[in-house]
Amino acid sequence: MTTIQNPIIPGMAPDPAIIRVEDTYYIATSTFHWNPAIQIFQSKDLANWELIDYALKNGEVNLRGTNTPAGIWAPHLSYDLATKKYWLAYSHMVNMAGREFNSDSYAIWADDIKGPWSEPIFLTAIGFDPAIFHDEDGKHYLAILEWETRQGYQAPGHIVIAEVDLGNGGIIGEWHRINHGFTTRGCAEAPQIYKRNDYYYLLIAAGGTGYGHGVEIGRSKNILGPYEPHPSGEPIVTSSPRHLFSLGDPDAGHFEMYNPNSVMQKAGHGSLVETTTGEWYMPHLMSRPLEGTLLNPLGRETSIQKMHWTEDGWLEMADGSNLAKMTVEGIDGLSIDGTNTHEIKDEFVSAYSLHFMTPYRNQEEKWVNTTERPGYLRIHGENSFFSQINPAIMATRATSFAYEVQTKVAFQPDHYSETAGVGLYYDSNNWLYLHLTYSEEQEATILTVLQAKRGERIEYSNHRLIVKEEALELKISYNQGTADLMYRQDEEWELFVEGIDVSYLSDEGVNGEPGEIGGFTALFNFIGSVDAHQRDSYADFDYYYVTNI
Repeated sequence: MTTIQNPIIPGMAPDPAIIRVEDTYYIATSTFHWNPAIQIFQSKDLANWELIDYALKNGEVNLRGTNTPAGIWAPHLSYDLATKKYWLAYSHMVNMAGREFNSDSYAIWADDIKGPWSEPIFLTAIGFDPAIFHDEDGKHYLAILEWETRQGYQAPGHIVIAEVDLGNGGIIGEWHRINHGFTTRGCAEAPQIYKRNDYYYLLIAAGGTGYGHGVEIGRSKNILGPYEPHPSGEPIVTSSPRHLFSLGDPDAGHFEMYNPNSVMQKAGHGSLVETTTGEWYMPHLMSRPLEGTLLNPLGRETSIQKMHWTEDGWLEMADGSNLAKMTVEGIDGLSIDGTNTHEIKDEFVSAYSLHFMTPYRNQEEKWVNTTERPGYLRIHGENSFFSQINPAIMATRATSFAYEVQTKVAFQPDHYSETAGVGLYYDSNNWLYLHLTYSEEQEATILTVLQAKRGERIEYSNHRLIVKEEALELKISYNQGTADLMYRQDEEWELFVEGIDVSYLSDEGVNGEPGEIGGFTALFNFIGSVDAHQRDSYADFDYYYVTNI
């Protein structure tokens, strides 16, 4: 028997939506304020997943000025057997202030999973987490959360379903309110429709995307309901099985639901797939907090559970429980060849790695390219990293609790507002930056450190080193929420700053909109450059390595 080890996609890969086309599986995940938007992963065995593309990569969305944790939420991937088209529905959350949660939902389609994708088709602004269902009669339906803003009404709102016009956009007829979820956990969202035998099944994420998270299910012989809840009265997948009554509670954290007996926390927001062998699996999001804390620097990752159908037509985990596991049984008769280390080794021989993402802005040749100096990644400095408009950052998802990120940068600044280096990044208010800059006092290039912690600027004025060569190797060693900063001018690595507490670079450790949880997006590693002077400086990066320990 082969086994699958969770998480199957470590690091920021939340809200997984899965489909199978022939013998290949695809998962789409949320990306929030990061570009390119909507990660698409591919697998043949459900255990090893490769990032193959992004769906929104040609300027379809403007994420500049996006506050944490808004942006691109919960993409839903589907495949229309009748037309052989791939469909992606997603929400662009543009405002979360005042708990108004203004979100525009769109759909795009393609004949190939790698595109080209269509122009976005507007669906609705009623809420977020849209999912498309292609029925056997040729009709298409949209399920979504109708966001509730009125005082005295149950938050976060109703799950609603309507027939959708995929040709012209919008809905056909009226929205049909289904319910507020199937259990007492509340915070019902991310509805998805499946059909098996004579029943429509409605899968829902519930309990808030925190420690009380879970997956609920109900069924009906009419797609518009009414839907009968699962007879257990509880989620069918969760990492915290004990009963939770939280109807009307908008809190997504539920720290009281932390399960001390489980490595996996926050299991919820799942989607469903049938294998070629007739087996059923549910990818879902999860988190792993730092030991002794409730902080999750790797954010919401993707895991998977094996499922089965009972004799009376209900879905449950294959072992009969509802507790999500770190290890699950693989597809019957299918061997699992090797494992993905999720490490990155990019020497910029031609293009740069697909794993590089940029906060808020698009990646464009005018500020990042591999052609101006072949064999290097050249980054032209732009805004301060506090900026949500034009930071010149190339970043990759952190995928381990212990790793090293290393680079070599050639940089010749002539002003203190010109910098280049390597760092750790959550969002514009939370990062750590080991970098080169210019010292007027020394009349030389120096190495120093700058940090942002919940919007506060922290300058390491006692850590300054004159750099005599044009290029310098830099390394950050991350271990369980602590960072050591190093450099190498000759043969040996030298410790520059030791033991910086960066555990706050986590979903619970940062501040988002007032009254909301900190974020959903996890820790990233980055290389980047700033030029708040004349916009004439640039940095050449010789390589970029991330090695998990």
